[in-house]
Amino acid sequence: MDDNVYVGNAGKDAALDRGWLLGHFKNMDDPRHSQAVEIKWGVHPCGDERAQWVEDERRTALLVLISGRFRVDFPGRSVHLEEQGDYVVWGRDTAHSWFAEEESVLLTVRWPSVPGYAVPESMRSRLPG
Repeated sequence: MDDNVYVGNAGKDAALDRGWLLGHFKNMDDPRHSQAVEIKWGVHPCGDERAQWVEDERRTALLVLISGRFRVDFPGRSVHLEEQGDYVVWGRDTAHSWFAEEESVLLTVRWPSVPGYAVPESMRSRLPG
């Protein structure tokens, strides 16, 4: 068996690590460990939102809508992803947050993969009510 090859299913693997498939947070001996890039298969129920804005962003991000309707908020601007394949890219120093207007599935790619952006467990994405 080749320890440098990993085969999986995004939907199943994502459920094990808050959606994350690849990045600095995977074990060093895992082929999915990377400090260059992070990849997430995000499944968000309707009403799910980021618990706090990302500030002091040091990464570039690409967010692609697979299904649903999703809003990404930036200072003074909101972007709605409505059709499969709609995407948004933002760069360093761009504060942002997000909200699932419908149950949504998204593919997120961020680079580089650096620690320091996780929302504390007690504040992680939440449903209204």
